[in-house]
Amino acid sequence: MPQTTNDITHPGGLTRLYLDMPLQAAMFLQLPEAQSHYLAHVLRAKPGDALRLFNGHDGEWCATITGIAKRGVTLGIDGQTRVQSTVPDLWLLLAPIKKTPLDYIVQKATELGVSRLQPVITRRTIVGRVNCDRMRANAIEAAEQSERLSVPLINEPIALGKLIADWDATRQLMYCDEGRGAHAARGTLVSAPKSPWAILTGPEGGFDPVEREMLRAQSFVTPVSLGPRIMRADTAALAAIAVWQSTLGDWG
Repeated sequence: MPQTTNDITHPGGLTRLYLDMPLQAAMFLQLPEAQSHYLAHVLRAKPGDALRLFNGHDGEWCATITGIAKRGVTLGIDGQTRVQSTVPDLWLLLAPIKKTPLDYIVQKATELGVSRLQPVITRRTIVGRVNCDRMRANAIEAAEQSERLSVPLINEPIALGKLIADWDATRQLMYCDEGRGAHAARGTLVSAPKSPWAILTGPEGGFDPVEREMLRAQSFVTPVSLGPRIMRADTAALAAIAVWQSTLGDWG
């Protein structure tokens, strides 16, 4: 790999950027406006500086800045640093909550290895609008910082009833039930199949009794408890992902 004069480094190593475009060796490209601004004006990058690129499909590549101009930053791709790898096939289905906690969930769920984020509208959901572009921006930033080679897919919001009616029963659904009668999550998952999974967490006020009854009636749903304490919606989502990853995911 060619030597570069400088490295744009963060504490974790070279700066990483997600690009929604093909990547290959000996390729030259011009960055979009937002990323050009970030490199030139925030990081104060210079020609000859090195960084890493990924797009979710072609692995990770080392690149060198070849020019900085008003029209944007140009790069030359030097070589591949990592081949593409995958995260476990785990979806997070979450009832939308207030903006700041939702940002936090998206960032941390990305770091924890979720492959898809699906906002779900429940009877007690109080958030009227979900900004999927904001969710995607948070997911991209978290993927860049956490060394992931992919960015979770972000789906448009869907009503809980329609979600369950259209569900593919080959994907198991771990339902985080704050009511009585659910078994401890880890003990339940130890003997569960290692098939595709999803985790469902509720809004601030929890699921209502009709929703709980509907969910428990489905053959593909596994109700679980996250312990003796009632968690905030954002805490519950991340706790559930951690339990699943340590039992059925890629933490073992």
